Amino acid sequence: MQNKLPATLSIRQIAGKEIKLFFASPIAYLFLAAFAAITLFIFFWGDAFFARNIADVQPLFQWMPVLLIFLCSTLSMRMWSEERRSGTLEYLLTRPVPLRYFVIGKFIGCLSLLIIALVITLPLPCTVSLLGQLDWGPVWSAYLATILLGGCYLAIGLFVSSRCDNQIVSLICSCALCGFFFLLGSPIITDLLSTQQATFMRLLGTSSRFSSITRGVLDLRDLYYYLSLIIVFLCLNGYMLERERWAKNVNSTRHRWIHWAMLLVIGNALLANVWLSQLTNLRIDTTKGKIYTLSQPTRQILAHLQEPLLIQGYFSHKTHPLLAPLVPQLKNLIREYGVHGHGKVRVQFADPTTNSAAQKQAISQYGIRPVPFQVDNRYQSSVVSSYFDVVISYGGQYKVLNFRNLISAKRDQNNQLDVQLRNPEYDITAAIAHVIKEYQSSGNLFNTITEPLTFTGYLSAKSELPKPLQHYQQVIHRVLHTMQKQAHGRLSVQFNDPSAQPKLAHQIAQKFGFKPMTTNLLSQQRFYFYMTLGNAQQQIQIPLGNLQGSDFKRHLKAAIKHFAKGFTKTIALVTPNAPSPYAQGPHYRQLIHYLSRNFDVRTETLNDGHVSADADLLVLMAPHQLNRKQLFAVDQYLMQGGTVIAAASPYQLHFTQDGITLQQHRGLFLKWLQHLGLNVQSKLVMDPQNTALPIPITRTIAGMSIRQYEMIDYPYFADIRSRGLNAHTPITDNLGQATVPWASPIVVDKHSGVHITPLLHSSTNSWLSANTDVMPTFHGNQMAPFTPQGKTGRQLVGVMAQGRFSSYFANQTSPLVTQSNATKTHSKSAKTAAAKQTAQINSVLTHSPTSARVILFSSPSMLRDSVLQLSASVQQSQYLNTLKLVDNAAHYALADTALLGIHARSHFNRTLMPMSHQVQLFWEYLNYAAVIVILVVIALIRRFMRRAKNRRYNQLINE
Repeated sequence: MQNKLPATLSIRQIAGKEIKLFFASPIAYLFLAAFAAITLFIFFWGDAFFARNIADVQPLFQWMPVLLIFLCSTLSMRMWSEERRSGTLEYLLTRPVPLRYFVIGKFIGCLSLLIIALVITLPLPCTVSLLGQLDWGPVWSAYLATILLGGCYLAIGLFVSSRCDNQIVSLICSCALCGFFFLLGSPIITDLLSTQQATFMRLLGTSSRFSSITRGVLDLRDLYYYLSLIIVFLCLNGYMLERERWAKNVNSTRHRWIHWAMLLVIGNALLANVWLSQLTNLRIDTTKGKIYTLSQPTRQILAHLQEPLLIQGYFSHKTHPLLAPLVPQLKNLIREYGVHGHGKVRVQFADPTTNSAAQKQAISQYGIRPVPFQVDNRYQSSVVSSYFDVVISYGGQYKVLNFRNLISAKRDQNNQLDVQLRNPEYDITAAIAHVIKEYQSSGNLFNTITEPLTFTGYLSAKSELPKPLQHYQQVIHRVLHTMQKQAHGRLSVQFNDPSAQPKLAHQIAQKFGFKPMTTNLLSQQRFYFYMTLGNAQQQIQIPLGNLQGSDFKRHLKAAIKHFAKGFTKTIALVTPNAPSPYAQGPHYRQLIHYLSRNFDVRTETLNDGHVSADADLLVLMAPHQLNRKQLFAVDQYLMQGGTVIAAASPYQLHFTQDGITLQQHRGLFLKWLQHLGLNVQSKLVMDPQNTALPIPITRTIAGMSIRQYEMIDYPYFADIRSRGLNAHTPITDNLGQATVPWASPIVVDKHSGVHITPLLHSSTNSWLSANTDVMPTFHGNQMAPFTPQGKTGRQLVGVMAQGRFSSYFANQTSPLVTQSNATKTHSKSAKTAAAKQTAQINSVLTHSPTSARVILFSSPSMLRDSVLQLSASVQQSQYLNTLKLVDNAAHYALADTALLGIHARSHFNRTLMPMSHQVQLFWEYLNYAAVIVILVVIALIRRFMRRAKNRRYNQLINE
């Protein structure tokens, strides 16, 4: 301990001396101020922080590898060259203090100055955290990467400075050598090489490893790489200075020992990188939610594999330069699946362009073909056909993911395309879940049933049934007999006659809403013909259908799948029709594409008054055109215990040449919602916390009308975040933000008797407007501001209601039985009537079970393709948050919370809070002022320390 203390004191004194010399001149403060000014300029202007609208500090560190070259070269250029020029180097070489103390001390001094320069940038992440939900994990990782990268450049600069006697020469040479290591892994070099060669060069480059740490992954291989460079150049620094102590033409044993020791240290430091490159699990994911680490739901899916799972990656060595850096990231993630697969996951990679067998398999077995990409460089433009595909294969079922499924592309402020992996774990895990479901659905349904099921038929006596139902009853018995053989004891069957048991009739009327049926309006014949399937926890109804054996078998299988695990769920999607064959009505192609990744989406019209029996979920988009028969289908689906997700409001959106118009309506669907206790008012929510959007503006300039698109503060586009999102339900938890355009307030009837869960609220300063003129008005060239009117407060625009609902058609005749048909039936014989009215049985379920659920959003336009494109034009990337909202609701309704947890693990939902241009300027100028304050504080601390030292010195003199 006595030997270490002087060494520590000596190193600290040497480092302190260099720091004092740096701050001895006002140039030091100008230097730090210049560094801060360049950083702030790049952050706010170069990368347009507010225009990006993402709550991260990526612009701060994007240019840091380049800035550090000049910063570190400037800090280190005088450390040894000034000693050599002034003649004090000989004095240091002849002192009894070991030379390594000076090398380490000067390095620590320079590193301390670098840290002081980075401290000046701390107000930037603090500002971002106040303006949005900043993930601090990648921020601290980025600062650590900056310090390590700066340490490499400082070690290089000190080595160069020890060989020069001129500071300018030292600066130039240091920048050149640091730039060499920077360029090794940069796209300037890697774009000219194949994927394999480019991957090797990225392992040597300082900038390529820097980006890995800044995204929040602390990989031991990257950290050691920087440490190895620091060790190598500090050793070279000490070795070259040590050689100047030696007498010329003298080669003693000690000299040879130092020489070989230096080679061994440098060689081992570099070769350790090769050994560590084989270790892929020594890393720490510092992001919130561990988005770069396999989540627990993924591990659970892999742990329950029954068959071997094969993940094949087809990647070309030569591909598009923007896709090339993503290949090693995706490969590392896929290897994680192999590690956590417990021997049941096999991972393979192949390049079909060089492997003919892999190419044949990709084309013949999976239908994968190369995609042509245009590659431009400064010399030529060419087309490269390459592969970027991942195949998930399980039990004979497979799914292919190409680059369109895996990447997210957006353009920055300079119109440069930025390509990143979207959420690869979610995409791959969703594909695994899909092939597992497809494999299980191809086998015996009852293999995935964990609890026995009971089929219950509430049927009247055969003599009381119409003849078509008598024949249908025999078909049901035959199908059930066959299904019981396949069930191996997991399916029991029982039939009851409510007509003969008044108590049972009362029970099923109260529990299920089952009441006596009729064949038509004027018939006096009453009978029961209801069927249910369920277990101890849940009961669902099996519809009658078309009274055919194949139809009943299909309905029964669909009901069994409700209780089975591992089957692809079916969503019945109802969208409005175009007003005419030549008019372009509302389209929801993006919604269909997004939901189709995990569900079987089928568009329906409900014209027959029924929802498909195999539909697990009903989704309604802008259902203002529903007629009475279609509404009956929705109502009875809910009464059967289903879940209805709807986006509806009293307004219909139209895009015209003159701008945007809203047409008010009050259809049957809104009356149905009001009956359920959900009243969507005929008003619009206007929120000062909103998303600015490009709006077509017509201005009159010099007597001419000019049409322009301008970004305006538009309160109709409520920007919902933080308190407006319910953090206690997986539907909105971790969503981050949602833009809800032209929404209407939802008023909930507190006496409806159902459980209400609020999902989306506007801000506390929002207000309501009944004006359907939503286009901004201009006075001259100035836009009239939107001013609050009336009472302000939070407005409910998204809600979930669950419980026992009463039917809108209770005590009414079924719309499926028309008066005209009834009249015809009355005029015919009973035998003909029974044959003709097989599909028109007057049956209305009056109550729903407690499992019935309605999820309502009062903005049908938030999911329209045209509105999503407007939102995408603002962020310069595809806007997915509202699509995620509906997808989360679908996963929640279908109890698929595993994928729901992975779905939220994405950086792309972290946006800034809405703010005006004046507020943006305030935060920008506040950061400028913070830099000045920090520099003043550093100067005051330096002055205080100097005065304290003078007082101690004077005290010693006086003593």
